[in-house]
Amino acid sequence: MGLVLRDESPALMRDFLREVGECAVIDGGLATELEANGADLNDPLWSAKCLISSPHLIRKVHLDYLKAGANVIITSSYQATIQGFMSRGFTSEESEALLRKSVEIACEARELFYEELNESDKNIEKRKPSILVAASVGSYGAYLADGSEYSGIYCKEMTLEKLKEFHRRRVEVLAESGADLIAFETIPNKLEAQAYAELLEEGNINTPAWFSFNSKDGVNVVSGDSMVECASIADACKKVIAVGINCTPPRFIEGLILSIKKVTEKPILIYPNSGERYDADKKEWVVCTGVTDEDFVSYVRSWHEAGARLIGGCCRTTPRTIGGISKALRTE
Repeated sequence: MGLVLRDESPALMRDFLREVGECAVIDGGLATELEANGADLNDPLWSAKCLISSPHLIRKVHLDYLKAGANVIITSSYQATIQGFMSRGFTSEESEALLRKSVEIACEARELFYEELNESDKNIEKRKPSILVAASVGSYGAYLADGSEYSGIYCKEMTLEKLKEFHRRRVEVLAESGADLIAFETIPNKLEAQAYAELLEEGNINTPAWFSFNSKDGVNVVSGDSMVECASIADACKKVIAVGINCTPPRFIEGLILSIKKVTEKPILIYPNSGERYDADKKEWVVCTGVTDEDFVSYVRSWHEAGARLIGGCCRTTPRTIGGISKALRTE
């Protein structure tokens, strides 16, 4: 098993970071690799579709990232919601079971990785690497499957209580699933960050979390809300043990790290996308807008020096990208 983070104290994340060499490697894009392995994700459930049709592919992708050097693997539950599964004819019990399955698959991949290490090195039990499984929670916009997690515009029509009600049972199920932490990802607006924070504080949630926001201008989150104000919400929540940025172009990351550092002493995590732009109407990435793996990895040293303590990749990054990040961090 990995290091179990069952406490409100951010010191536990710092203990994990110390074990892995002060900077952890987060995995990369899941959907990109599922498609590369033959999955058809043209579906409102996106990568969560594979929980139903091809869980073996999810396990393989997790394992590929672990072999590339990841210390943290994020589950396939980003777009997996009870409401979304029920709209496809599943019962609430079956929907909750699918959420748990996303964590079970990641844990299985971790155990397979340990078994392979043990076969290659009989002394590995004495120094088994710490690997965390992070249960992904995508925003309400991810459930809508209309690209609005990249704009956050739905917050104009939603209330704090409606967002809490939408996420509540999903968060409870994932908190009880055996994951080491909950990864609230691609948070596009301040209202949803507040909803998550209140759910963690009000509920009987003993699993710690990280909050990760996305930005398209290097100053604010995608809705236009202040990144500093959003990070302050994460900082004020005792259950949040790390805060940062994901699914954001690499060129904006260093400045955002410096902004977040102004309002928190919690470890900062970053896992940018490849820099490609997502076309919500066509539901595809505009390839020519991205950066190469080499260019992406060239940022790693400056991100680490700026204050990032967990570094990985998001959409359109691959095990090759993560391998490059791992090598860059280990040779600093």
